[in-house]
Amino acid sequence: MIKTTIIETPLGEMAAAATKDGICLLEFSDRRTLDSEFKNLAWTFNETVIPGGNKHLRALKKQLKEYFKGKRKEFSLPVVTPGTGFQQAAWGVLRKIPFGTTISYLEQAKLINNPSAVRAVANANGSNRIAIVIPCHRVIGSDGNLIGYGGGLERKRWLIDHEKKYSGQPVNGILF
Repeated sequence: MIKTTIIETPLGEMAAAATKDGICLLEFSDRRTLDSEFKNLAWTFNETVIPGGNKHLRALKKQLKEYFKGKRKEFSLPVVTPGTGFQQAAWGVLRKIPFGTTISYLEQAKLINNPSAVRAVANANGSNRIAIVIPCHRVIGSDGNLIGYGGGLERKRWLIDHEKKYSGQPVNGILF
């Protein structure tokens, strides 16, 4: 059984889902693809998706609250991320990008030893179902521009600025 819940955040409501093994979804509730994501989870895991909670969702709520208060810099949650080997490699790199740091899609591709796979890396990041916990918001264009975030570029900017603020890095030239 896959349990789902809504989590309030400073960036709006997020929908979360977890199996008995870990978190399998964390997306902004206003995403147009959210209904199909739930259907895909049901099909992928061959499980029923129902409202409710479990220990993983309770831990996620607690850790997200700490993250948004600037008290948590990494998540210690089990995640369940079905995907191809390439996607797994791309998502693994995402989880290693330090809080308050950004890298480019090219750098991410190099870190999986496939520097010509920039577009494939961007597609893999776009397939990430666990926003913030698997921090695809930390990947930007090679020119420093914000590109490609399913939750919207305003949220991406907010998340990057939030992390810089709590890591002691300058945000728009201002050191917090």
